[in-house]
Amino acid sequence: MPRFFATGSSDSESESLSDDEQIQHKAVTAQFSFSDDEEEVKRVVRSTKEKRYEELSTVIKAIRNHRKIKDMASILTAFEDLTKAFTKAQPIIAKEENGVTPRFIIRSLYELENFINDMWEDREGRKNLSKNNSKSLGTLRQKFRKYIKDFEEELTKFREAPDLDDDEEEEKGVEEEDSSEDEEAPAPKAVSFKKEPSEKPSKAAKDEESDDSTYWGSDSESDYDSSEEEHQYSNIRERYLKKTTDKDEKDEDYEKKKKKAKEGKIKKRREEDDEEGEWETVTKGPATSAEKPKMFSKDAEIDINLVLNKLLEIMSARGKKRTDRRQQIELLYELMDIAEQHNLGQAIAVKIRFNIISAVFDYNPKISEPMKPELWSKLLGMFKDMLNLLLTAKNITLSESVLDETEEYEKPPYMICGCVLTAAERLDDEFTKLLKECDPYGNEYVERLKDEMTVTGIIEQVLKYVEGMGNETEICRVYLRKIDHFYYKFDPTVLKKKNGELPADTPTSIDEMERLCRYIYAKDNTDRLRTRAILSHIYHHALHDNWFQARDLVLMSHLQETIQHSDPPTQILYNRTMANLGLCAFRQGNIKDAHQCLVDLMMTGKPRELLAQGLLPQRQHERSLEQEKVEKQRQMPFHMHVNLELLECVYLVSAMLLEIPYMAAHEFDARRRMISKTFYQQLRSSERQSLVGPPESMREHVVAAAKAMRCGNWNACATFIVNKKMNTKVWDLFYEADRVREMLIKFIKEESLRTYLFTYSNVYSSISIPSLAAMFDLSKPKVHSLISKMIINEELMASLDDPSETVVMHRSEPSRLQALSMQLADKVTNLVDANERIFEMKQGNFFQNKNQFKLQGPRDRGNYRNQDNQNRNWNSNRRDRDNREHREYREHNRGNRNRREQRVEED
Repeated sequence: MPRFFATGSSDSESESLSDDEQIQHKAVTAQFSFSDDEEEVKRVVRSTKEKRYEELSTVIKAIRNHRKIKDMASILTAFEDLTKAFTKAQPIIAKEENGVTPRFIIRSLYELENFINDMWEDREGRKNLSKNNSKSLGTLRQKFRKYIKDFEEELTKFREAPDLDDDEEEEKGVEEEDSSEDEEAPAPKAVSFKKEPSEKPSKAAKDEESDDSTYWGSDSESDYDSSEEEHQYSNIRERYLKKTTDKDEKDEDYEKKKKKAKEGKIKKRREEDDEEGEWETVTKGPATSAEKPKMFSKDAEIDINLVLNKLLEIMSARGKKRTDRRQQIELLYELMDIAEQHNLGQAIAVKIRFNIISAVFDYNPKISEPMKPELWSKLLGMFKDMLNLLLTAKNITLSESVLDETEEYEKPPYMICGCVLTAAERLDDEFTKLLKECDPYGNEYVERLKDEMTVTGIIEQVLKYVEGMGNETEICRVYLRKIDHFYYKFDPTVLKKKNGELPADTPTSIDEMERLCRYIYAKDNTDRLRTRAILSHIYHHALHDNWFQARDLVLMSHLQETIQHSDPPTQILYNRTMANLGLCAFRQGNIKDAHQCLVDLMMTGKPRELLAQGLLPQRQHERSLEQEKVEKQRQMPFHMHVNLELLECVYLVSAMLLEIPYMAAHEFDARRRMISKTFYQQLRSSERQSLVGPPESMREHVVAAAKAMRCGNWNACATFIVNKKMNTKVWDLFYEADRVREMLIKFIKEESLRTYLFTYSNVYSSISIPSLAAMFDLSKPKVHSLISKMIINEELMASLDDPSETVVMHRSEPSRLQALSMQLADKVTNLVDANERIFEMKQGNFFQNKNQFKLQGPRDRGNYRNQDNQNRNWNSNRRDRDNREHREYREHNRGNRNRREQRVEED
């Protein structure tokens, strides 16, 4: 009988078994286990302190092992790992050890210091080192001597009384930890399928057992179950006979046991987690310690040097990967409160506030993203406080020309390194980004726009401080920032002062703009500031209908010749200035100048992009994602936008007033040029439509008005241009809109009269001036003036009869000689054109054949000669043909002349 069935034998057989056989039986049964339990590994939940200390112990052990074989390169790498691990463990040391460095770390540094000194003093041993180890030894010595400066006091105490027992215990603890990791888990116990255990294991035994033992039960339970089962069956066969009910019961017991074991594991883990401490809420961002590090110790004496060192320590973490920016700002606020409580002076207060402003600017990891509203509020308040301190205390100098070594905080005059102007410019840029991020049609944009008063107030305070410093370059920069905030704003007092409604000495925005720009023109050394100041000055003049001043500035500056070499923001400002200048010319009745200002902007079809007021949908991969991102950053805030529909309407109406009379005057001219390509495209698209309904959009209104003007119907043209819908969309947006509408209707009448005369002058022999005045609702002097200009400019072949108030048309037929001269001129022109085309063709063939000779050699020169001969023959044939036609024409004329002479003689 096999030994496996020994447990199922009779009592006598079981009693006769020895202890050794029972041990062997247990060893045999131990090899039966389930794969599910083998895959499960016990999870140990450790505290942060245990993790950090274990990392330090592992690195220290590695250093000791490398020291034994004198592997200097590995020691250097392990020392760098030790410094990193100690940096990670510093928050735990500050919390658990009250900032005292653990003794085993000091001991490791002490041992490493002795080892490095011994190796360095051993010159013979250094010569025997490899090149890599020798270089690593020098690097390690330098880094170690620099690193242990922070541990001088601890190392001095340790050298006085090194604790040998503690050292042995520490080494022993490290060895035990390493050995415990290498040991294997104990083998699983025998399997028991009993529903409920008879005895519960004690707590100590439960802690010592592994997960497998808690699941399968203890040895006592298995022995108890087996002894019970022995009395239930008379023989072994009945015990191991397969039964359906037993299998089902065992399966149920197994499932219940497994479920109960899992619940026990979960409960045990929860208890262990609860013992470690309270649960923490993990926030997004870099991993930080649960508690902020203490600013100063309780018994520390707070003075200027201590605060400056702490400030330097906080700001030295600026820009590092795992730095918590929010916590950095909070620490700076706490440091500011401490400095105020101990009255350390205004210089320290200014320095801390300046660093807080820099930390708030650095909070966003991406420069393109806007600042959060709560940080924006903190930034504005901190800026105000810092500027108030700078303006009240006259003996504080905050300038970038001050070096870090020359800073002074204890005795006046106080010197601080920094630039308040750069911070103000960054603040202004952040405000622009905030506006661009908001929805322009919501209340959020209006609320955010209210902060512009605060920003402009800050710029005014910065201007006062910079003017006190006397730096002309910085003053020009502040002036330009101030100009950028009001050059696009309309001031109604300017027009009232111009109309005489206000006294002549009333200050207006025009006067302020003149003062700021003149200072920049005189003192600025950079072309960019001067260019932007000129463009802003032109924009402001044009906005207030100072057409002649704005035009003179444009002509004198010659910006249109060099603007393509400027940076994109300056080019955008130039486009905005030219658009506003065109609107100003239109309001003043200078239609031709308005068209010239707007034609370069509108003919491209991309005024929205050129004015930085949005991006058109991407067509055929015109720009990449990076280019689109850069262009979005250049967009203007919504309150600075120019109305594109107003701009397009002014451009099309100006083109209509210029183009329609020109088309009527040169209707049969084959070489007629286009004044406005965009306006032509609108007319052609309307003419291609089979069915044209009443106009709806702005463009359709302008096209319908142009068609009415071509017929001389000024009333219909004015109705299409000036109506309720067009007033709402376009004309009501102008200041003094009624004056603009009256001016527009007057021009429509005049251009309709000119178009009528050009179109129907060949029908009339004479036209009455009073009838023209009544037809176009114009005064007789105005009609007389318009017709006189047309006659003087040789646009109309007519003469004025003042007594009868009529316009006499001159329709003189050309004479025979004039007709022949015109024919000859046409033929000569055609001949010249043909000769030019032949010359160009011949020249092109010559260079082409010459290149072919160079490539293919001289074998094709005969083909070239043949082609040249053909060209000569063609030219000679053309000359012969022209001569023959000329002879036939002369003979025909001679025959006609002879026939006329014979007819005269017969008469």
